[in-house]
Amino acid sequence: MAHKPLYTVVAVVGIAAASGAGWWYQNRPATGAPEAQAQAGVAGAPGAVTASGAAPAASGAAGAASGPRAAGVEVAKVDTMRIVDDTQAVGSLRSRQNVMVRPEVSGRVGKINFRDGERVQKGQLLVQFDDQLPRAQVAQAEAELSIARANHKRNQELVAQNFISQRSVDESGAALQVAEAKLALARATADRLRILAPFDGTVGLRSVNVGDYLKDGADIVNLEDLDAILVDYRLPERFQAKVRRGQTAMVAIDALPGRKFPALVQAVDPLVDANGRSVGVRACIDNRSMQLRPGMFARVTAVFGEREKAMVVPEEALVPQGGRQIVFKVVPGEGDTKVSQRTEVKVGLRIPGKVEILEGLQPGDVVVTAGQQRLQRDGTPLRVIEAPARGGPGGQGGAGGPAAAASGVASGPGAGSAAGAGRRGPGAQAAGSGGPGGRTGGPGGPGGRPGAGARPEGPNPCLQAMVDKK
Repeated sequence: MAHKPLYTVVAVVGIAAASGAGWWYQNRPATGAPEAQAQAGVAGAPGAVTASGAAPAASGAAGAASGPRAAGVEVAKVDTMRIVDDTQAVGSLRSRQNVMVRPEVSGRVGKINFRDGERVQKGQLLVQFDDQLPRAQVAQAEAELSIARANHKRNQELVAQNFISQRSVDESGAALQVAEAKLALARATADRLRILAPFDGTVGLRSVNVGDYLKDGADIVNLEDLDAILVDYRLPERFQAKVRRGQTAMVAIDALPGRKFPALVQAVDPLVDANGRSVGVRACIDNRSMQLRPGMFARVTAVFGEREKAMVVPEEALVPQGGRQIVFKVVPGEGDTKVSQRTEVKVGLRIPGKVEILEGLQPGDVVVTAGQQRLQRDGTPLRVIEAPARGGPGGQGGAGGPAAAASGVASGPGAGSAAGAGRRGPGAQAAGSGGPGGRTGGPGGPGGRPGAGARPEGPNPCLQAMVDKK
């Protein structure tokens, strides 16, 4: 029990000593060893502490108190690349021309002059109806016409000799005209029993047989012109000012994975649909290789324009402020230092990982991509930090070159990114010649069918249609 006061005294003394040591550490003099002064100063600032004496140490301490501290940021250069202004849509394929062959008059089928699924020429006889009665009527009309023509000629000779009146000649002339009209009617009736192909195309599957009696308007067979395929799709009304006749589009078909077909815009509907607020567009695809069929589902990439040398920056460089887009540009400061400068920019297209800059920057400028929260005002000293690698060659935003970060939009070996699947890289389905597996295609497939994208000789029917419309 006698030791309790001693323990109390020792505890009080220990607490007082610890408090005094903490107070001294927080309020120790600023001057001291050169190492402490170096830690307190600004790295690389003029007048830093050296081992020579107290005067340089004092000036270094003053510089540390007055100069701002450098902010660590990540930067990137303003690059130029080729970008495409496009949008996605869905549509359906249809024939350039198609018709359901139907008779104009009733009759019995006497002959079918085509096989299912074969190609026919314009004017080719498809179906012949039983025409015995119309042919007999034609023969009767020809005989009546012959008699009327002979009577009229005889009357003309007699009136010249004043044997008959002019009235008899007029009556025989009218009878001749009636006979000619009867013959024309009989021939027209007989011709309606011959059903001809209205244009070059491919017939479908017939639904009639020889001997069937058909009423007028009955379905016989469908005829499709497949040399050119039309794709109809709709775009939101905000694109109605961009889309126009003569533009190109790339069409992907779910039934033909891995292939894309170029299409030429032929017409834009002047009426905007009030229900969906969309505008209809019709484009034409060269289908002489017969790979596409009407009714297929299509995924359309409508291309409005391309820019070869568009300025782009990483999308993380943009800082929205009050409806404006701001970037922090890295500019030279005093000496060898780099400082920040707030710059307002006008942005254009956005592609995965990149943003197009229309105004405010120049190619080669350096902008801050990370650490903008440390830049409260212009002129802040910057310390560049190397950004970690974000992907391998050809990856999105990685070290595969500028073309690798544009979702496959830019041309070049690195254009095979994940988002764009290399739309302009080797083997892509660009408007030019495709690579392996592209539109130019390879050898013929099974059964002698041309390879993917093989084009027979002759003019493009889509281009010819554009010329004909002009």
